[in-house]
Formats: sequence, C-alpha cells, structure tokens
Amino acid sequence: MANHKSALKRNRQNLLARLRNRANKTRMKNVIKDVLDAIEQNSVDGAQEALRAAIPVIEKSAVKGAIHKKNASRKVSRLTKKVNALVGNNQ
Repeated sequence: MANHKSALKRNRQNLLARLRNRANKTRMKNVIKDVLDAIEQNSVDGAQEALRAAIPVIEKSAVKGAIHKKNASRKVSRLTKKVNALVGNNQ
C-alpha cells in the first residue's frame, strides 16, 4: 500500500482510468462481435451496418487511449476485409 500522498492519488487515478478503459474495451468487443455475427450469418446488409457502427467505437477507444492507434487501425482493417469478402461472395 502506498504511503505518500502523491502515490495514493496515483492509485485513485489509475483505478478510475482502469475502469474507464475496461468499459471502452468491452463496448468495442461487443460491436466487433456484432460484425462477426452478421458475417457468420451471411447477412451482407447487417454486416455493413454493423461495421459502420463499429468503426467509430473502435477509433474512439484509440483516441481515448484504451488501445493503441495502430491496434484500432488493424481491427478496422481486418473487419473491413472480412465484410468486403462477404460482399464479394454474395454477388
């Protein structure tokens, strides 16, 4: 347990940041699951709508510092690639 006043404050700040980051990551994982579920059901329109909803959530997580910017970019890229493959297969 920290004894210094500044260390106690950092512990409080780290706890709040951890909770905030965890909420952001959970929201992000849920929208990613929505996209993957739509892809699994071969729903082109559903997958495209879910992807449009997921991209801002993923990018906001990066802006807020919950994940790294390149990690967010990689997630968006991979999801987009999967949705585009689904669209190509259904044409």
